[in-house]
Amino acid sequence: MQRRTFLHAGLVAGAALTLAGCGFRLRGFDTPGLAIAELALAGSNSEFYQLTEERLTRAGTQVHDRAAMILNLGPENFREHRLSVLESGPQEHEMRLTVPYSVQRRSDNAYLIAEQRLEVSTRFTLSDANLLAQDELREEARRELREEALRRLLERLRILSPSS
Repeated sequence: MQRRTFLHAGLVAGAALTLAGCGFRLRGFDTPGLAIAELALAGSNSEFYQLTEERLTRAGTQVHDRAAMILNLGPENFREHRLSVLESGPQEHEMRLTVPYSVQRRSDNAYLIAEQRLEVSTRFTLSDANLLAQDELREEARRELREEALRRLLERLRILSPSS
């Protein structure tokens, strides 16, 4: 009887691990880098620009000025507004990041992806009781927004083929 229970538990654990592995692949964690071998970056030298350059390089894409395609990044724009109506106590805030981008072919300046906007948002709570942590919470929200916007940008760049 214990042997059957042990066998069933092993089968259930094996099935759970197999399904978990499939789920990760379906969510894109197991996908290869971009199909684009090289790409030029154009735009203001913001933190988002630097993070994009770093991630493209890490994904196996060479970033240099002579590449056949150009990724144009506009300035990152953060907007924050308070969602709470009360003037005191914990206050909920929403921060939104918008980054315009486009992709051009260098040979004829044709747009492969016409200007689009990455727009992501997050919510966080600020408290008057902890004024020193407010700047840290805002900076953490900015980091999270940049990461999410970059993840979405890379997903959109995956549709481009090297022959585009």
